[in-house]
Amino acid sequence: MAVQQRRGSKTRKRLRRTHFKLNVTGLTTCPNCGTLIRAHHVCPECHHYAGKDVITKEEPKKGKAKK
Repeated sequence: MAVQQRRGSKTRKRLRRTHFKLNVTGLTTCPNCGTLIRAHHVCPECHHYAGKDVITKEEPKKGKAKK
């Protein structure tokens, strides 16, 4: 196992870690409501994708409930 001969400086450590970072995912604006969404995903605010309303909430039917 390798053992370091001298302690590395703070600058050298930081220079080595400059490429160790997170990337931001591709964000686009929703053409319907204008919020930022991930590319190729349904908008969580207005539920539109490719100009169509994908997720619709059905209203509960009024009537007698089954037991």
